[in-house]
Amino acid sequence: MPGKFGGVLALGILVAGMGAAPGRAQVPAAAAPVIVDTAVPIVVNAVKPKPKNVGLVKFEGYVQNANIAQITVRAKGNEASLQTFTLSQAMSQKMQMIVDKGGYQYGDKVTIYYDPQTKQAMNFKGKASKPI
Repeated sequence: MPGKFGGVLALGILVAGMGAAPGRAQVPAAAAPVIVDTAVPIVVNAVKPKPKNVGLVKFEGYVQNANIAQITVRAKGNEASLQTFTLSQAMSQKMQMIVDKGGYQYGDKVTIYYDPQTKQAMNFKGKASKPI
């Protein structure tokens, strides 16, 4: 029996050695360059700052009193908060035209853009109601 077993073992080793290919790393046959698609983002609408109101603080409220030198406004969300803004030279001229047409009345809704350091109104928006 030992001869049979030894012969089978030798035959197995011989067959295994002949049928198995030597091990190699899997490397691609030709190294092709990798193509990466880098698409440029498409800008639909660029946000442009309003050059008129850059650096200014916005204050929304209701007119308490307005003349060609200053405007007093009650805050929109806080009835106890009143702010008085002096008008810049350009806004004083704009207010003069509004006053000539009847001016702002008590309770008119306005938005003031002012310089936070000087509390001077650099721009204001709002529809003046009809004169009394």
